[in-house]
Amino acid sequence: MTAPVPRSAGWTRWLPLALFALFVALVAWGLYFPAGKDVPSRLVGQPLPEFSLPPAADGKPGLARADLAVGRPKLLNVFASWCIPCAAEAPQLAQLAAAGVEIEGVAVRDQKPDLAAFLARYGNPYSRIGADERSTVQLAIGSSGVPETFVIDGKGVIRHQHIGDITADDVPEILAKLREASQ
Repeated sequence: MTAPVPRSAGWTRWLPLALFALFVALVAWGLYFPAGKDVPSRLVGQPLPEFSLPPAADGKPGLARADLAVGRPKLLNVFASWCIPCAAEAPQLAQLAAAGVEIEGVAVRDQKPDLAAFLARYGNPYSRIGADERSTVQLAIGSSGVPETFVIDGKGVIRHQHIGDITADDVPEILAKLREASQ
């Protein structure tokens, strides 16, 4: 004859199911309300690291840290010819350049013929374009992807980071950050 099961042990039978349901609910919550996917640079407010990149495009000089610390704020745009959002932001970069903003470029893991075709198709708002063939500068400045744009003050300090492509709605904010960086 078997011993009777105490009544208090009945709820323990449902504990694994309850824990599993809690786990499913937490996963569903995380999928429905994901954390931000942007990875901000820890270098905002810090000087740019030293770097010197060779020219990425014919007819444009390469880019070094010294080119960004010349007394006036500039934009540093990290982009690539293979990047679809980079093509989407091209009209806004052209608009910023037409407004007198000086834009420097870092071409990430790109080939000269591909870059030349990209610039011919979407425009070339850049004063200088450096070839970052191994993403060393991209990673050194805290960029996690392309496109990303940084506002650099006249002393070579990163003042603002814009993650993703610049949309028409972002242009006023970028211009405001450039004005702030000039003060």
